[in-house]
Amino acid sequence: MAYNAKIGPSILSSDLSCLGSECVRMMECGADYLHLDVMDGHFVPNITFGHPMVECLRKSVGQDPFFDMHMMVSRPEQWVKPMAAAGANQYTFHLEATTNPGNLIKEIKESGMKVGLAIKPGTTVEELAPWANQIDMALVMTVEPGFGGQKFMEDMMPKVSWLRSQFPSLDIEVDGGVGPDTIHKCAEEPT
Repeated sequence: MAYNAKIGPSILSSDLSCLGSECVRMMECGADYLHLDVMDGHFVPNITFGHPMVECLRKSVGQDPFFDMHMMVSRPEQWVKPMAAAGANQYTFHLEATTNPGNLIKEIKESGMKVGLAIKPGTTVEELAPWANQIDMALVMTVEPGFGGQKFMEDMMPKVSWLRSQFPSLDIEVDGGVGPDTIHKCAEEPT
């Protein structure tokens, strides 16, 4: 099976004072989708933005860019409906942040969004496996979530290989420390 690599830059790498035009620029430069990191100051120590900003951004850039919401929040169930209403296309939550992934997956789908499921570096890929046939995308963190500028953790790449071998039709995303010096390591894996 042939796989198609996609690029979804994090909007946190943008000049936030002109976020709408920065997102348009990323799409014009070839981004396949936009990765929006939502942090609540609980699941991770940093705080970013919430659904009001997503709604404003959607109005600014239009309906075309696909918004992948990376929800680094302690209660992901709380934000499903507001993010759907704001214009999110995919709701990616952390397995570590919920006690009932099955109900959350169902709620996300019922809200009209695709489902992404993320795991931190310390979480085994086998813990994600029971949910793989119910989700649209698995996100393997290659840094500890919540801080930019961290070094890419190449030792997370076997998780990607394992997921690909077990679930060949599942979209797999790698997040953290990916840049000009590390992107080839991600492209070499069968994501």
